[in-house]
Amino acid sequence: MSKRNGAMDRDPKAGRKDEMSREVVLYRKEDRLGWITVNRAEVRNSLNMAVFTRLDEILDEAAADRDVTVLVVTGAGTSFVSGADINELLGFDTQGGWIASRFQQSVFNKLERMGKPSIAAINGFAMGGGLELALACTFRLASMKAKIGFPELGLGIIPAFGGTQRLARTVGHAKASELILFRSIVSAEEAYRIGLVNQVVENDHLLQRAKEWATDLSALSPVAVRLELELLNQSQAGGFDEGLALESGLAAIAVSSEEARYLLGQFISKGKEKNPH
Repeated sequence: MSKRNGAMDRDPKAGRKDEMSREVVLYRKEDRLGWITVNRAEVRNSLNMAVFTRLDEILDEAAADRDVTVLVVTGAGTSFVSGADINELLGFDTQGGWIASRFQQSVFNKLERMGKPSIAAINGFAMGGGLELALACTFRLASMKAKIGFPELGLGIIPAFGGTQRLARTVGHAKASELILFRSIVSAEEAYRIGLVNQVVENDHLLQRAKEWATDLSALSPVAVRLELELLNQSQAGGFDEGLALESGLAAIAVSSEEARYLLGQFISKGKEKNPH
């Protein structure tokens, strides 16, 4: 038998390479929560194509898993995500850079639009692509050590993972222009003041607070949450009247769901128990 057939034909290092590529983003499930950790602490969790590819796989898995209703995204070590991998960026030509950016945008779009709420637990630096990842999440909790900003223009590049669009929608056009063009690096407190993060948390309590939020969200009807997230996302893109029409349609779907029937029935029953007459 030829040694080039079957398993004997494989590069003995291939399995280790596959394993290492999976380790750049860790994923674990706890109750109804999915925990995603960018795991390149040695380079402050900078984003390369291996990270995006693995994150894309994890999001597909989480989207298909009915037992997972909320995601928490964080970074290993003392950084959330410090930005894009500069060494990898230098290897792109114009066509390769465009193709990469469109794929990277699609991964963050998947996170934002999968119909399950997500919480960014910003435990340190969230620069450039790291801030873009956080903006793709439904909520952002920042530790008091967090440093947040878009330094790209100082390097002759611009945010390319959807950050310019999401930043303007989050903090408004004027503040987004200021943060990007002046390369402002803001503290957690300033990020909270301008509406960039939802809450600032003591460093040691960040993941616990993220778990508390996620646990609260996981108790809600998945159908109602999915519909509401769809409505909130679409409200950013369409006009007011279009939004009202969509709201009516999705509200009708929500009220006819099994979860709604059960929860509304429980509410009525409790009311009757309190007021029997």
